[in-house]
Amino acid sequence: MKVLVIGSGGREHALVWKIAQSSKVEKIFCAPGNAGTADLAENINIKVDDVAALLKFAQEAKIDLTVVGPEVPLVLGLVDEFAKAGLRAFGPIKAAAAIEGSKVFSKKFMVKYDIPTAQAGIFDNAHDAHEYIEQVGSPIVVKADGLAAGKGVIVCQTKGDAHEAVTQIMEKKEFGVAGDQLVIEECLEGEEASIIALTDGETIIPLASSQDHKRIFDNDEGPNTGGMGAYSPAPLVTETLLTEITNVVLKPFVFGMKQEGINYKGVVYAGVMVTKKGPMVLEFNARFGDPETQPILMRMKSDLVPLLDAVIDGRLAGLAIDWHEKAAVCVVLAAKGYPGSYEKGDPIKGLENIQQIADAAVFHAGTSRQAGQVVTSGGRVLGVTALGDTIKFALDKAYQAVKLIKFKGMQYRRDIGKKALKYEK
Repeated sequence: MKVLVIGSGGREHALVWKIAQSSKVEKIFCAPGNAGTADLAENINIKVDDVAALLKFAQEAKIDLTVVGPEVPLVLGLVDEFAKAGLRAFGPIKAAAAIEGSKVFSKKFMVKYDIPTAQAGIFDNAHDAHEYIEQVGSPIVVKADGLAAGKGVIVCQTKGDAHEAVTQIMEKKEFGVAGDQLVIEECLEGEEASIIALTDGETIIPLASSQDHKRIFDNDEGPNTGGMGAYSPAPLVTETLLTEITNVVLKPFVFGMKQEGINYKGVVYAGVMVTKKGPMVLEFNARFGDPETQPILMRMKSDLVPLLDAVIDGRLAGLAIDWHEKAAVCVVLAAKGYPGSYEKGDPIKGLENIQQIADAAVFHAGTSRQAGQVVTSGGRVLGVTALGDTIKFALDKAYQAVKLIKFKGMQYRRDIGKKALKYEK
């Protein structure tokens, strides 16, 4: 079969890497792809938000399965358009993708269906938002309603910070129309985990647990990013806790969607804060996480393609996923200046050295080829990922691999997975 993967990040390279291992697949295309996907797939120069061009290509190339990586095409209704044309695409429909496309929709949905989440206020004007901050105090979290590439959530330790966040999002419009509405919510305390599951609208199969690192600097300091690293499994998520999250979060989510007239098919990703009161949802996403997908897929023994097909066809019941008992860690290497403005076009050296390290891989994110060289072309540049018998061994191997790679201004966190080590004897 022919497969089209949409996207250009580390998540998409990992998806291409995993799909390429399937005996069912003869050819993979990636739109637009990156320097890493080019080694396994044919890159197609179509942007992820050009739904019409993607549809035209899929029809002409006779694509059997399209796998949507990022949230933007889902929110734009790509899956709906492909279905109308009789094409198979993995991911939720437009109405379902609103769970990620709108923080306001998501918050109202969670409240309506009794999914545990932070207390919040919803605002469509700055004046009321500023007044609310004065009433509730700090710390507090200010969220732009729409998509902002993972940067529209600002954790504010003081009321002054919160007022500045409102000004930045709603008055200065730093995220454009994404800031037309705001969600301002209590700052939950605890440890965060990423719970990612496949669902066909009836059956739910959780993937291996993972934990992301959102802040740019060590010790969870600095502004939010798209994610600076991840590990799997997350020892925090015991079997008992996963059962609780399935019962109080995932099942009500799928039930609620059905009540709204939506058959939710695809990935549901719950960012969960494990608090003293129990698990509480920070946000829902409608797609695989990035960088969580990289370590998760390195641990997956099962063929991914039949699982994606089963989701589309409503055949998940009775299926199971086999996992490596080993742990996996991904360390993101970012460009200087990220998550703010950053330079592009800097040569990346040492990629070929990774072959020296068993069970290590580099997933490209912001890369391209210029004059035969791999160069930087994005904020998050590479995801250096490794398997190990324990998280500590996987961490050591990943950081060993990081040391083999160099590009101008390269920055990365040195404490990825540190929280997990306290669980290992």
